[in-house]
Amino acid sequence: MDTEAVERVEAELDRLVERRAVEARDAERVEDLWKESTRRARDKRRRENAAAWYGHHEHMRELHSSLSAEHEARARALLGGGGGLVDGPMQGE
Repeated sequence: MDTEAVERVEAELDRLVERRAVEARDAERVEDLWKESTRRARDKRRRENAAAWYGHHEHMRELHSSLSAEHEARARALLGGGGGLVDGPMQGE
């Protein structure tokens, strides 16, 4: 092989190695961006789920508080008057 042919092959190999190095860096950058995007999406979903569960539990607290007050009033009415009978919706239930 002559010197020029060897130099051409070496130059082609250098270009190939450089191109592969650039592709590897690009692939790493794409993977890092994908990981970050996935993490942000997961964190957003967790925040949204936590907010939804908070809303659910807050609603249940309000509901139970209302029920508790209603039952407390009925119990007091039973203790307080009318010979143990309560006038109102409880009679026909």
